[in-house]
Amino acid sequence: MHQSDQDIRNRLLIARLPAMPQILIKLIAHLQADDAGMPELAALIAKDAGMTSKILGVANSSAYHRQGKVVSLEQSLVSLGTDMIKTLVISESVFQTFSSFPHSGSTDLRAFWKSSLSAAVMARALAKAMAYPHVEEAYLAGLLHNVGRLALLATAPKEYAFNFMARDDAALCAVEQRTLQITHAEAGAWLIERWHLDSFLADSVLYHHEPLARLEASHPLIRIVRLAHLLCCHADDAESIAQAAQLCALELEVLENLAGGVARQVEQTAQHLGIDLAGADDIATPPAYAPPPVDPVQQRLSDEVRNMVLVSEVGQTFARQQGESSLLEAITRSARILFDFETAVILLQNPTGHALVGVAAGEHQQRLAGFSIPLAKGGPLAASALESQLAFLKRDMPALGIVEEQLFRILGTDSLVCVPLASGQRSLGVLIGGVAAWRIPAFQKREGFLRAYANQAATALETAISARGLARRQLDHVAEEYRAASRRVVHEVNNPLSIIKNYLSVLDHKLEKQEQVSGEMAILNEEIDRVGQLIGGLADLQPTVAGGVTDCARVVDDVLRLFRATDFLPPKIEVVTRMQDAPCEVEADADMLKQILLNLLKNAVEALPNGGRIEVANRGHVNRDRRLYLELCVSDNGAGLAPEVLANLFSPVRSSKEGAHHGLGLSIVHDLVTRLHGVIGCRSSKSGTSFEILLPIPLPTSASAALPAPDNTALSS
Repeated sequence: MHQSDQDIRNRLLIARLPAMPQILIKLIAHLQADDAGMPELAALIAKDAGMTSKILGVANSSAYHRQGKVVSLEQSLVSLGTDMIKTLVISESVFQTFSSFPHSGSTDLRAFWKSSLSAAVMARALAKAMAYPHVEEAYLAGLLHNVGRLALLATAPKEYAFNFMARDDAALCAVEQRTLQITHAEAGAWLIERWHLDSFLADSVLYHHEPLARLEASHPLIRIVRLAHLLCCHADDAESIAQAAQLCALELEVLENLAGGVARQVEQTAQHLGIDLAGADDIATPPAYAPPPVDPVQQRLSDEVRNMVLVSEVGQTFARQQGESSLLEAITRSARILFDFETAVILLQNPTGHALVGVAAGEHQQRLAGFSIPLAKGGPLAASALESQLAFLKRDMPALGIVEEQLFRILGTDSLVCVPLASGQRSLGVLIGGVAAWRIPAFQKREGFLRAYANQAATALETAISARGLARRQLDHVAEEYRAASRRVVHEVNNPLSIIKNYLSVLDHKLEKQEQVSGEMAILNEEIDRVGQLIGGLADLQPTVAGGVTDCARVVDDVLRLFRATDFLPPKIEVVTRMQDAPCEVEADADMLKQILLNLLKNAVEALPNGGRIEVANRGHVNRDRRLYLELCVSDNGAGLAPEVLANLFSPVRSSKEGAHHGLGLSIVHDLVTRLHGVIGCRSSKSGTSFEILLPIPLPTSASAALPAPDNTALSS
């Protein structure tokens, strides 16, 4: 589109006309849902603090106030009823939108509001009479049917100020077409289409001055708004009203009954919204608007201040986003609103920093998902990202490569504004906005604003990327913990499973001889329970330690009985126990102590492939750091450990054993001893290896609180 900058259509494109509030867009979708109810409506309203305040205020007004002050949103919704709630939400949202139009604050809008509210109330009444399913949509259409007049006032105040107060009829449309080359119906439809609503709202606005003969087969919403406009703005045109009523299949008597309640409902709605309609019918037509001369320096300063405020607000919006995807959507959406891009996409550097790739945000996500621009091969887009410089590309530029031509086709525009996203010295990617070629000079004048916006977006994006990296590292850490726990459980389950397997053989042998097997059955039950406990512990990365007092001599006897009754202990290995006659009680869980001894004895057996001697000894009490321990020692007379193995003896390994005592079992033993608040150490030489375990002995209750926590480090080798 190549038109003069003075053309009103170009001004409408450039003007920062307000977008429809999010709550209204969601409300429209809610109202069009077949299964939508009051709970969903309440949840939607609760997200908007201003709307919640408005609802509470009306519920406590004299019109609804009965007894006691209504303090909660739920009470207010019950008090007002669904119809009034929908009316308030729609009206307040549109009122806020209208109030955001330029020049609306300096213009008396009472007559405009009265006309809009009247058309809205009438359109809703007509929709009910016609059994049109979307009654609130009809109300919204009536409320917005003249929004084009505000749009024209905002973009052409000098040319349109006089006509804004004129009678809304076909003659006005003719004047608008002659002076501005666009009617307010066309301008209103254009504005609503920018809101991307899945509705015939824009059509109902566009055709509300259309000759009635052309509307015979039109959508019901179009006919409803046309008739509502006639009833509210042209009540003296009986012929047209009769013809429009026939199009809507309504009798004139029905219209007369509806018209009687419109004025009262308009007054009530205006009162609830805080709109003063007093004297709306007596507003004199003002003289043509003549704006005062503007100092260009003052205007530039004002623009800069406004831009700073907008950038600050945008930064706060970015900070509130949850997750990288939401942030990318917010960046593209706000860029389209602030700069009026026809479309906006983001390309980010890939993890290796070698290319710009499309992201799942904004428009054209599917086509951009596989899009990639190598940074090393140059080109205007790559240069914009690498050098952090704005670039303005036109389709007919000779230096464009295939990737730029692809972007032009994807975005469907003849020019691109490339805004680099850089945080400090780090380039993150490029924001690309599609625009018409004639608008490029205007963007070149706003480079400062574009850069300020890009800085806010890049800062927020870098924070989100860092958070994503942290989350990935945390997930990797948790995954590694679970892998370690799984390896530990697999290793430990092998012990009771081997015992169960061997005892099943013993059991089979005894059953053949019809001997008693009660002892073996008890052991099998114990080992099966231990398998269940070990597997259950997989879900707990930091398992708790079961308390209690255990006789370590009994546990040693149980473990050795298991070894001797099965194939765990070869005949060529001698096992000797030296347990003192003194009490052998320790403050430990019996199953955990059993698990420790099983691992140590298995390692000792593996250290003696040619036979030898294993000793399990109780060396009595040891005083360490003002705490008494019982020292258990498991030793063998094997070849000893190599220095490199001894240096990392208690570190877990992922592979199978590569040598004596070198496996996951010893790291598990160290972990179990530590959880029992004990200490383990190892001494090894060519004459054998000895594992020394210190386990705390039970203390009187009064003394346990006074002693400091023990040192849980391993004994030196």
